[in-house]
Amino acid sequence: MMIQFENVSKKYPDGTYATHSLNFTIQEGEFFVLIGPSGCGKTTTLKLINRLIDLTDGTIFFNEKKISEYDIHELRWNIGYVLQQIALFPHMTIEENIAVVPELKKWSRDKIRSRVDELLEMVGLDPDTYRDRKPSELSGGQQQRVGVVRALAADPQIILMDEPFSALDPISREKIQNDLIDLQKRIKKTIVFVTHDMQEALKLGDRICLMNEGEIVQIDTPEVMIEKPVNQFAEEFIGNGATQMIGMAKVEKIAQKHVEGIENISGMTAISAETPIIDVLSLLANEEMIAVEKNGAAIGVVTREAALQFISENMSERRV
Repeated sequence: MMIQFENVSKKYPDGTYATHSLNFTIQEGEFFVLIGPSGCGKTTTLKLINRLIDLTDGTIFFNEKKISEYDIHELRWNIGYVLQQIALFPHMTIEENIAVVPELKKWSRDKIRSRVDELLEMVGLDPDTYRDRKPSELSGGQQQRVGVVRALAADPQIILMDEPFSALDPISREKIQNDLIDLQKRIKKTIVFVTHDMQEALKLGDRICLMNEGEIVQIDTPEVMIEKPVNQFAEEFIGNGATQMIGMAKVEKIAQKHVEGIENISGMTAISAETPIIDVLSLLANEEMIAVEKNGAAIGVVTREAALQFISENMSERRV
């Protein structure tokens, strides 16, 4: 267990609740997405974790210790934070921007330089090219990448991300989403990610927490959210009509045709190429990959990531 909310509420002086009696747990290494319409409490929930907003009732635990018991600087040094408006310091170089928290933690100069180079390489920015540039010399997508690695600089246990890609153009946004998926496979951080876009949530999340009016509607994996929305609100927010249309697509569409290097394909669970993609999701909950057969012969394999990627890319983008 990494983060635990127990009956957490945030009440404003006028009596309204931003969040009401939230109960959930986020596991170590999990990519946990908070989603819902504007004003549902998702950003407030995120900010409660690093005490940018103080809770009114209940308790939040970080590594089984109440967040109120941490020194505020110690807490925030262990929690990276990435915003929609990345707010890099304009008069500082990229290296200086990334080095802010390591310098506060009094890392050595050599250790900081090494860490900056490692992080820039991790997101595909050549250190020799970008280290000494100013933020104004970078594209929006490149600035977001720097913002992500700045949050990672001091190797925090948790990364909070508040709609970090919503200001990007669609091409840059898709690219950095894919980069984040690849990065998370390597670093396995606990990430709490706020978005209002169900397409983004399905693509990125291990689990999705759907909120409305300060309360939790449903917490589930992307597969369960698609297949079993708990009520009409969840069904409409997920986009049931679009999902049903996508569900009619056959798994042959996403079978990876090039299977060189995949051993023992004959020993895998196999499904027909005519199987609806929606039906494949539940099977992939317990299998890393499944063989796809047509006319008695294997034509490729399908993975959970490929199925969710297809659904997210073909789903009507929902902006509530």
